[in-house]
Amino acid sequence: MLQERKSAILLCMPGDDVDRFLSEQTAMEDRRQKLIEDLLKQKAAAVKEFDDKLAKLGYEDGAKPRRSHHRRSAAPSASTPETPTAEKPKAGKPAGAEKSKA
Repeated sequence: MLQERKSAILLCMPGDDVDRFLSEQTAMEDRRQKLIEDLLKQKAAAVKEFDDKLAKLGYEDGAKPRRSHHRRSAAPSASTPETPTAEKPKAGKPAGAEKSKA
């Protein structure tokens, strides 16, 4: 029995295992690439469907945004110099209190 086992081990070449492993790796890589292509197709279909729904609602790609009742906060631009704001009166005394005493 031990003799048969040794002969079976000697008959299996290490190259066969390597070839089998490499063929399995290439098969897995091919399957992986097919799955990636399938996912990309699904993503493209989903994006197209979403764009179609947006177009149906009136949104267009690259179109001017609709007017809104919300006010936009105006950020100061770098090209315009900032103007100093007027100082607020100090708390405690009304702004015209000194003039009425005089």
